[in-house]
Amino acid sequence: MIINIVGIFFVIIGTVVSLIFWIPGFINKNHLKQIMGTRYPIVYFIYFSNGPLLLIIGAVMLTCLRG
Repeated sequence: MIINIVGIFFVIIGTVVSLIFWIPGFINKNHLKQIMGTRYPIVYFIYFSNGPLLLIIGAVMLTCLRG
């Protein structure tokens, strides 16, 4: 039961983070590049670990770890 709840939570959070990052207007990527400078690739690492990765982990939890 707890695995299903956590899986659903991960899927929802991963989807929301992915949508916010890729819909124009929510995040000003040009301004973010100016602020971050050479550390800008870190933004993509943080996005990937909080967006698609959570979505994948949640989907795996919901499909493979049924109890």
